[in-house]
Order: sequence, then C-alpha cells, then structure tokens
Amino acid sequence: MLIPEIEFTLKDGRRAVLRSPRDEDIPGVLDYLYVSAGETEFILRYPEECSKYTAEGEKALFDRINAADNHAMLVCLVEGKVAGNCEIVWKNGLKTRHRASVAIALLKEFWGQGIGTRMFQEMIRIAEANEHILQMELEFVEGNSRARALYEKMGFRIAGIKPNAIRLKDGRLLNEYYMIREVRKALS
Repeated sequence: MLIPEIEFTLKDGRRAVLRSPRDEDIPGVLDYLYVSAGETEFILRYPEECSKYTAEGEKALFDRINAADNHAMLVCLVEGKVAGNCEIVWKNGLKTRHRASVAIALLKEFWGQGIGTRMFQEMIRIAEANEHILQMELEFVEGNSRARALYEKMGFRIAGIKPNAIRLKDGRLLNEYYMIREVRKALS
C-alpha cells in the first residue's frame, strides 16, 4: 500500500517527511537497521544479525509491501536521513482480517521529537479507513517504558504477557507484553 508524503515539523523545528519507502531509501534503511539494533536492547535483533539485510532484499520487501493491499510501511526522513520506520499489516482471512499488527522503531537521536506519535496517527488512520480492522496489536519488551508510554498515549492497553520471551546475550530473560487498541469507525 502506497502512502503519499506527509510533511510535519519536529519539536525542535526541523521538517520531517513520512511516506512509503522508495528504492533511494535502501542505503539509509540498511544503516538505520544496523544502528538502531545497537542502541537499545528492546529491538529484536543485535547489530551482527543485520548482515542478513541486503539492498536486494530491501528492494524486494519495499516492492512487495508497496504493492500489497493489506500492508503498509512508512519511513520517516529528517533532513534526508532515515530516522525510523513503522508498519501495519493485517491478514486477509475471514477469521483474522479484523486484526492489524503494528511495529515501530526510531533512531535514538530522534527520540522525543514527536515522530512516534505522528507515525501512530498515520497507522491508526489506515486502520480506521479499513472496513474490516477492529483491533490493532503490538508487543513491547519488559523495561521499555518509553515505548509503553507512547503506546498507552495512542490508546493501546496491555492484554497479555509472554513470560521470558526475550533472552539477552548476558542470559537475562525479559517478558514481552502484548497490547491492543480498539479501532473506532466513523459513523456513516
């Protein structure tokens, strides 16, 4: 699903653009994936796992998502740099098409600038525009209080816990929390 450019102003006054990924974003996205994986333990990959991501693979992913009718990815660009991305995807099956999964991540240098809120506003808009989606779903790792605060601000609530879902290199086990948000439909 293609999303047109959405320009907005960050809290520090810089201009940002939110839109579907393009081929010219591939180098920036590859860098973003690697850097973000090393900035926090709350992303589900370590930097050394990013070697599996290639320009060809990202191009194929972008092409597939941009052509899909049940999947949208957005990249956020600040002064030409990929600051983060988000996605929303839902199944087409009759029993599950009412559920949409969302995910989001940002480079640390862009935390607290309003990007996460703006990304969620767009994912909520996409969900509300879909006649079938009734519920948005996501997960966050225990201890990620910044993410939890954003998700709760955007209307998500904890609906379950996956005990010991994440194992860090040092052996610590962390729970993963499952959150949902009901989707409100405009009255016709």
